[in-house]
Amino acid sequence: MFRQASRLLSRSVSAASSKSATTRAFSTEVPSTIDSTFVESWKKVAPNMDPPQTPSAYMKPRPSTASSIPTKLTVNFVLPYASELSGKEVDMVIIPATTGQMGVLPGHVPTIAELKPGIMSVHEGTDIKKYFVSSGFAFLHANSVADIIAVEAVPLENLDASQVQKGLAEFTQKLASATTDLEKAEAQIGVEVHSAMNAALSG
Repeated sequence: MFRQASRLLSRSVSAASSKSATTRAFSTEVPSTIDSTFVESWKKVAPNMDPPQTPSAYMKPRPSTASSIPTKLTVNFVLPYASELSGKEVDMVIIPATTGQMGVLPGHVPTIAELKPGIMSVHEGTDIKKYFVSSGFAFLHANSVADIIAVEAVPLENLDASQVQKGLAEFTQKLASATTDLEKAEAQIGVEVHSAMNAALSG
């Protein structure tokens, strides 16, 4: 029975898909609905069973995209233990992406960027707030909203230059004396992060 149901459902869904493939919108751009053709085909082969729910049935519609580019960028900056910025409207954010420093303005193309150790600066008029971030991701949406998630972050002015240099020297020594792959990896991460902090303070 289920083999027959699978064949019938496959044929009906394929036929419907071929008719609407060129006109169907992205699933997140329309309210969540169940494909009526699929439901009808399901009822024919399994009338006593409810049709299964697909992931799109649980998705919220994508936020609407403004017809014109907003004058401000809305930033949400979150850490595992705190929310640094929530719905903050700014002029620009510069993030330390793995591909290089990335300037984000209102109307930026939707992007997901991985963050590397470095400075993230938030520009609001003449005021510039700088953070040192260790790693994370930035999600840039079409509606000029930037969600930035960092594993660790600290305002740049809170970094102690002497402690940063001390840590860099310690991890450099550990890297030189490491004997296992794990020790080398841990020391290398320490060197990279402390080097980035040192560069941020001296730059």
